[in-house]
Amino acid sequence: MSVDAANEGIVDAELVEGGELVPVAPATGLPLVDQHTVLMPGEAIPTTGDPRTTYTDRDLYVSEETAQAIKEAEEEGSPQRRTAMRLFEAWCAEQGRVAKPCTTATYTEYGRHLMAQGLKVTTVRHYMSLVRTSMPAGKKPDNSLYLALLAQYRRKNKRALRRKEAFPLTLPYLVPMMEKAEADGRPIGWRDAAMFAFGYRFLGRSAEDVGLDLEDVMILDDRVLVWLAEDKTHKGEEQTIALHDRADLNLVFRVRRWVGYLEQQGITTGPLFREVLRSGKVATPETRATKGGGATKRGIYLRPQTVNDRVKLWFAAAGLKSDGRPVSSHGLRAGGATDLGVSGATDEELWEAGRWKKGSPIPRERYVRPVQDANRDVFQRVPVHDLAVAAEG
Repeated sequence: MSVDAANEGIVDAELVEGGELVPVAPATGLPLVDQHTVLMPGEAIPTTGDPRTTYTDRDLYVSEETAQAIKEAEEEGSPQRRTAMRLFEAWCAEQGRVAKPCTTATYTEYGRHLMAQGLKVTTVRHYMSLVRTSMPAGKKPDNSLYLALLAQYRRKNKRALRRKEAFPLTLPYLVPMMEKAEADGRPIGWRDAAMFAFGYRFLGRSAEDVGLDLEDVMILDDRVLVWLAEDKTHKGEEQTIALHDRADLNLVFRVRRWVGYLEQQGITTGPLFREVLRSGKVATPETRATKGGGATKRGIYLRPQTVNDRVKLWFAAAGLKSDGRPVSSHGLRAGGATDLGVSGATDEELWEAGRWKKGSPIPRERYVRPVQDANRDVFQRVPVHDLAVAAEG
């Protein structure tokens, strides 16, 4: 199965390879049971690998309620994790291999398969990390052989190191997009304009934007307050973020108009951004359930890919052109960071605005410095050669 053919909408990212190496159990002839073993109702009880330890049903089984909660938690995993596992499981099925828990040989072979597709190093590393961390506790494959192959791949494929950064949707691009979206007065355009203004000012990731509820947002006269239970770099840390308005963004007006439209349809709780049907009505849970795929898994919440699609749509509709970098929803976050950086924001201000980990080089190196470098021309120091004077000489 070609990964390139199936990985559209997958955003490149960087994840740390983690997890302990699990030693191979000695050949005792007895099935292994340890403190990591979890059995669902109906599963057979394996015997212990240590004759001195005796486990009973109470030690190994979880209740029906807990089993259902585990199943729901696994199904609600990140879209990237679900996609990575779906691709891995499909490949394993084609190869006649066991996907979960997989062996070290299968894991290593899949890593080589991804490299054979010519994917970027960061993409291969991202997929492989997601697959490995999706394995049951205590049953993760040894990743040392795969990492050796990846190091070799890195040395031999320099182009695979290149990043395709999102084109930054700075205000000169963002404002025309919002104006085009709302020009015909359709509710879906109101939603998109509010979503774009919010995404730029919030400096949010798409998954964060579409995961917010109406209850998480408070609209004041000059700002929008956003409550976050946690984010990617602040696990278990709730935050209340004040998004101050500005004349060119019209954040308060655009978000209030969209929220007011939801209220007209009796919607005052649940997702802040929702699907709008051709009729202009907001899609009900029943309507969403009939669509299957991502819509079913997300329920009444928009998929991050929807934000991506709408950004592409209105960028093109506004007649805008990028510099060759791909246009995507991540451009909203990149645009906000770029505008801040080139306007003199300090590293501390960038970290706080985008909720990056303190000390992160990402905002400065990935968004700000490329713009500054592109605008800097050392040859401006050289006087322009006067051709007329040279001809007379």
